[in-house]
Amino acid sequence: MAAKDGAPLSRAQRKAELESRIEQQRVDILVAANRWHTAGESIDSGWHALMRFKVPLYAMGGVLMLGIGKNHSRLIRYGRRATASALMFNRLRRLLR
Repeated sequence: MAAKDGAPLSRAQRKAELESRIEQQRVDILVAANRWHTAGESIDSGWHALMRFKVPLYAMGGVLMLGIGKNHSRLIRYGRRATASALMFNRLRRLLR
């Protein structure tokens, strides 16, 4: 790096320039991190709301599996229905885009 008049920069000037560049990069990183945090805030709050109901959902799933486990054909039928429903949902979502 050379000065405007063509003379090379002194070591102190170069150090000051590099330190100012590093400081600007730190500011840019802080701004980007803040934007990232605010963009994901709604997803995080939804996830935390879902996690509040984790234990009751596990309990309901266990009770459901006890009822279904007695009759395996029912489990297979519900599995097919769930798969078909998921595929239809994906196709409908693609269609509406």
